[in-house]
Amino acid sequence: MTADTVGGVWTYTCELVRALAPFGVDVTIATMGREPTTAQRREADALPNARLVSSEFALEWMRDPWRDVDSAGEWLCGVARHLQPDIVHVNGYAHAGLRFDAPVVCVAHSCVCSWHRAVRGQAAPAEWNEYRRRVTMGLFSADRVVAPTHALARMVKAEYGAELDIRVIANGRDPDLWTTGPKEPFVLSAGRLWDEAKGLQMLDAAAARVSWPIYVAGPTEGPRGFDCISTGGVAMLGELDRESLAGWMSRAAIYALPARYEPFGLSVVEAALSGCALVLGRIDSLHEVWGDCAVYVRTDEPDALAAALDTLAQDPLRRRTLAAAARARALQLTPARMATSYHALYTELLGAATEVA
Repeated sequence: MTADTVGGVWTYTCELVRALAPFGVDVTIATMGREPTTAQRREADALPNARLVSSEFALEWMRDPWRDVDSAGEWLCGVARHLQPDIVHVNGYAHAGLRFDAPVVCVAHSCVCSWHRAVRGQAAPAEWNEYRRRVTMGLFSADRVVAPTHALARMVKAEYGAELDIRVIANGRDPDLWTTGPKEPFVLSAGRLWDEAKGLQMLDAAAARVSWPIYVAGPTEGPRGFDCISTGGVAMLGELDRESLAGWMSRAAIYALPARYEPFGLSVVEAALSGCALVLGRIDSLHEVWGDCAVYVRTDEPDALAAALDTLAQDPLRRRTLAAAARARALQLTPARMATSYHALYTELLGAATEVA
């Protein structure tokens, strides 16, 4: 199973691998992007059914990554020849087009082209043509394609081919890692400051008109080719480990993510499990996951965001009602449910491969 160590794919991978253990599935996690941090290595070491092999190869969505992507492909093929896996699970696109001697599952977590349409309101420029070509090849080469929401599946089809068959399997988060506590009067958000999609610029612009302080957790340094968004209205917490973030979420009364593009949103699940009332960007994917369990705001109106946050800050009953509804929904998004669906998919592919053989 490939993974990157830069974003939410790492969290998804660890949750899925751990939840696959009861099915007797052993996984080798092959990472790219940067070497795993000490905390990530500890997390991988704690998985009972996994081993970790790591690299620093650039990811396909980074600037000018293709020499690294090709080298990573050679590395992955070598790992696969050594391990002889039953399934190759690619959490990206380009490497799904490699010739593996096993069925390939390609999972769409996000993509540059749909990001551009959602965030910039236009198609990705010509500099991303090679990315588009490689992604298209990977999607059509894979034996199965998966997305975490129907909204992302529609976006991927719109960008790369309406004929793609994409199965939807929702992500999951372990509720035992997140606790609710006495709530305090502040707003929390979490995200990558180098990613315009998360809406943190709008949150920063709205902060001066919100009576409660706003705290943002997340890395303050971007990966290769990406600059961080400057902030002044919100208080920056920096990149927190899971335990520290869980502490902040357990105390936060409101969690805000006015995202313009968010294919699923694991941080929102974490906040809901922590008993936060949710204020989210009005986009299809977030509404698909949360329905009437959240307050939604337009992603281009800081004044509307400030009004929504302040109104909720002054209404404790509404906050408690929303928080309870969101937590009930989050408790349905379990790793066990996710792993059951993936195990069924793996079994289906192995059965098909046996019939062909």
